[in-house]
Amino acid sequence: MSAPTPDLLRVANCSGFYGDRMSAPREMLEGGPIDVLTGDYLAELTMLILWKARRKDPSRGYALTFLRQMEEVMGLALDKGVKIVTNAGGLHPAGLAAELQTLAEHLGLAPHIAYVAGDDLLAQLPALQTTGIDFAHLDTGVPLAQAGATPVSANAYLGGWGITAALQAGADIVVCPRVTDASVVVGPAAWHFKWGRQDWDRLAGAVIAGHVIECGPQATGGNYAFFQEIPNLLAPGFPIAEVSADGSSVITKHPNTGGMVSVGTVTAQLLYEIGSPVYANPDVVARFDTIRLDQVGPDRVRITGAQGEAAPPSTKVCLNYESGYRNSMTFVLTGLDIEAKAALATTAFLEKTGGKDAFSELDISLVRSDKADARSNAEASATLTITVKDPDRARAGRFFSGAVVELLLASYPGMYTTTPPGDARIFGVYWPALVPASVVPHHVVLPDGESIDIPPTPHEAGHPVTPYIPDQPSPPGPPFTRLPLGTVFGARSGDKGGNANVGVWARSDLGYAWLATHLTIKEFQRLIPESASLIVERYELPNLRSLNFVVKGLLGEGVASSIRPDAQAKSLGEYLRSRHVDLPVALLADRPIPPPTHPNQAKTGGS
Repeated sequence: MSAPTPDLLRVANCSGFYGDRMSAPREMLEGGPIDVLTGDYLAELTMLILWKARRKDPSRGYALTFLRQMEEVMGLALDKGVKIVTNAGGLHPAGLAAELQTLAEHLGLAPHIAYVAGDDLLAQLPALQTTGIDFAHLDTGVPLAQAGATPVSANAYLGGWGITAALQAGADIVVCPRVTDASVVVGPAAWHFKWGRQDWDRLAGAVIAGHVIECGPQATGGNYAFFQEIPNLLAPGFPIAEVSADGSSVITKHPNTGGMVSVGTVTAQLLYEIGSPVYANPDVVARFDTIRLDQVGPDRVRITGAQGEAAPPSTKVCLNYESGYRNSMTFVLTGLDIEAKAALATTAFLEKTGGKDAFSELDISLVRSDKADARSNAEASATLTITVKDPDRARAGRFFSGAVVELLLASYPGMYTTTPPGDARIFGVYWPALVPASVVPHHVVLPDGESIDIPPTPHEAGHPVTPYIPDQPSPPGPPFTRLPLGTVFGARSGDKGGNANVGVWARSDLGYAWLATHLTIKEFQRLIPESASLIVERYELPNLRSLNFVVKGLLGEGVASSIRPDAQAKSLGEYLRSRHVDLPVALLADRPIPPPTHPNQAKTGGS
């Protein structure tokens, strides 16, 4: 057992989403010393999934996989003195805490299990609306009442102080509902270092460390733009944040695990699913434009300089409601006359169904993946996908699929579909809003049933914040060469409700000087034509040699209802990197260099 030191807290992550690597908790507990084991199981879509599970069984509503993981490692964590903090409680943290207690008794263990509650505002919605809180959509400004919808879930994002109180009361395991992703790091750090609510800079540093490790191996090389540089990407290790008393941290991983921790991998994760560099959490507003990254050793990146602003007066609430049914079928078009075949299928389908207004929403998308004189049947094929939405299940189901089936022997040559006709599926809509922090009843329930109320942090004036802007060289000029943007620039993209973000970073100061000058909003929209008719916001982070773009409304009403093939915009950054631009030849020195291959690399991970 390795006890935490007064000036350092080692916080490990073992899950980036509901369904992540089942063996990760044991890997983190056995791989080396840690003090706190955290896991993030909740995404915006997950809340709707958990609601559906609880609708079928009221005792559910939490991440079942976490329970199975704890069956394997609960005793090991107690033996090592490692605290466990997770948001796997989802919509029913009390239920998960009770199941964990039953499991512990079955295993002959006696952990102190506390849970956090208060995020669930569903029952309070009518009363809150009568007080003037209109739950206006964060992007559109439309009040919830005008949506004509009845939410099935409404969960405020809680901060870390409930976790802090639970640990202060002696909890070994803290089960959380919808807390912010970073709160599972902020809460333990504030407990260990005895931070106060006005320690803005320290809290901001913990938020930033939490943001880096929340998505598990994305911080250690997973989904990394220059993946050829990452040793043993077959099983990258999960990340650890060594948080210091001043709020700085070192991001690392256990030795002899796959992947890599570098300034690049940490930068990529910092840019993931953010908007403005002014990053609001319930406990502090962390300024991403103040931090500095330094490689201080193999698989060790230090984050310093974080500054924070006072806690915001409001907190985000995630609402979901059911909005009808959807269905989709994909035609395959092969060989010659692809455009004419697609036009025939489209016209015939519309003729059978009554035209474009036959459904509440209709999307027809032709993807030209075919090649001329192809060397295989598959390479000669394109796809035509028709997706419909409608409040009438039968219309989106049998009526839609029947119209498609009737075309199978009566349309273009070579026609077939990728799947048989299926029934319509219900879909949900994500609705983000803000509520005053004062209306969220944050509390902690201890093992003996005692409840501790957690008051919100009063909003007050904070100290001035000074962004870190390093000296920059002049951007390089000619000669130029026509190459993909991603030859020398990395990108990572993701979803925030109906919006998509794309963070782009340079690998040198010279590269950033060119990027900041060249990649304007206009140029971004040229490279990503789908964004040309949408609002695009651009943020500069010279301290990270990065730009962040937010594309408003690209994903419609969010992942649960989006009709895009990539509903979470995971691939948008890679699409941007594939677009050809005139790159200065001087930047070609920034091209990635794959690591040497060693016979034992698959076993050691190259650490």
